[in-house]
Amino acid sequence: MTDSPVTLITGGSNGIGAAAARLLLDRGHRVAVTGRDRGRLDRFAADRGNPSGLLTFAADAADPDATRAAVDATVAEFGRLDAVVANAGFATHDSVVDGDPHAWGEMVLTNVLGPALLIRSSVEALKATRGRIVLVGSVAGFVHTPGNLYGATKWALTGLAENTRRAVTADGVGVTLIAPGRVETDFWDGAGGLPEGTLLTADQIAESIAWAVGQPAGVDVNTVVIRPTGQPN
Repeated sequence: MTDSPVTLITGGSNGIGAAAARLLLDRGHRVAVTGRDRGRLDRFAADRGNPSGLLTFAADAADPDATRAAVDATVAEFGRLDAVVANAGFATHDSVVDGDPHAWGEMVLTNVLGPALLIRSSVEALKATRGRIVLVGSVAGFVHTPGNLYGATKWALTGLAENTRRAVTADGVGVTLIAPGRVETDFWDGAGGLPEGTLLTADQIAESIAWAVGQPAGVDVNTVVIRPTGQPN
């Protein structure tokens, strides 16, 4: 177990992040997850049987000190860091034309600043292992939606992925952007419920994250866009 890979996932107590954490644990990884809700983190850990290979940290992904502390504690406990997954994020589901701006700041900080903070906090540890950065973006970061600021944050993440790749590839660190289409998660709670049509599951996206994390040394898969069959845009 002491030689098994170590992955840190932000927003890892529910949805895609939790699915990825479960899958990686099942495949022998040691995993650290962060989330804002300590109770939810504790329930996730208890559901997994509180394994020794799981760490949980109550941390806001947009807080530089909390992110750094989670990375440092993970390395201190497990002795290494092989991958980070920037998964934390949310949408306000409104428009810059007529929406409510009061929640926009938190969304932009979580969706854009959060991944940047994770990269900054983990990059030296990842250089040591020639590890991998996985950013969970969205099809909304490739296809414009009228007035949608959430989509603009995911366009920023698309750019951040390539900017980061160019900065760290010479150090042997891989960068993969996973960009899902419609996924059946609580993302849709503020949008009036699930959309019609076929949806991906969190477990299916977790498979793609695990695939990216598990690429052979020297292989750098950069962009993976995943839509459910039947999603046209």
